Amino acid sequence: MPRSQATHPTVAILTDFGYRDHYVGVMKGVIASICPRAVTIDITHGIPPQQVFAGALALRESFSFFPRRTVFLAVVDPGVGTDRKAIAVETASGFRFVGPDNGLLWLAAAQAQIKKIVELTEPRYRLPKVSASFHGRDIFAPAAAWLSRGVRIEQLGRRLESMIRLDPLTSVIEKPNQLEGKVVYIDGFGNLITNISRATFERFAGQFRQCRLSVRIQRCGPVPLHRTYAEAPRGAPLALFGSFDLLEIAVRDGNAATHFGLGVGTRVSIRAAVTKSKLS
Repeated sequence: MPRSQATHPTVAILTDFGYRDHYVGVMKGVIASICPRAVTIDITHGIPPQQVFAGALALRESFSFFPRRTVFLAVVDPGVGTDRKAIAVETASGFRFVGPDNGLLWLAAAQAQIKKIVELTEPRYRLPKVSASFHGRDIFAPAAAWLSRGVRIEQLGRRLESMIRLDPLTSVIEKPNQLEGKVVYIDGFGNLITNISRATFERFAGQFRQCRLSVRIQRCGPVPLHRTYAEAPRGAPLALFGSFDLLEIAVRDGNAATHFGLGVGTRVSIRAAVTKSKLS
């Protein structure tokens, strides 16, 4: 889908800071002080605390719907104050990403085609005093604002050749008649989203066109695979491919995480009912 350039520079913000405290508002204040013309858009501040992959997945699912040249300010940073790098990434698609180098930016930046990576080391593009616990305010927000104002990414610090990768989507295990993945994210409705992509599922299912496939979570019984939530009876568990294009376990008009009492890391499998002769 073609994206036009915004009339005003856009900064889109994603964090695990929640909605109770002042943290996000302060970052917006820093941005407004440096680049008053910038429009700030909240993607979400409801990423579960310290869940870097949940933030990475949400960022990947969001960035392409924004105008080109948008700067994405993402902060899910359990390593704040350590030797983890603070980085900015420029992509061939025109999007820019700012945040900690802990894998949070990887899925989105890689999909947008990484062009340049820099470490945010230039003091003039930070706040004068940098705390050990709030780099969102002191390092990342200023960098995002200066990029929005027209500063080139290479002015923010030294060039890096690589960044931390975080991609549990590649950790699916394929056995002769079974595909094994895990829950990697739980959304606000309690849907258990796995790392099994539609493409991986279809490739596996294509080998067993004459066999019945079943979806199982942990040691629970089989969960029927549907196209939409509404195809299942009210209160019934189901599996489907949602907007992430990843297999998810849901409960019609309910909460799968509560229903099953399970969370991130739970094993999910897809099994093909085949005879021994077919495997030989």
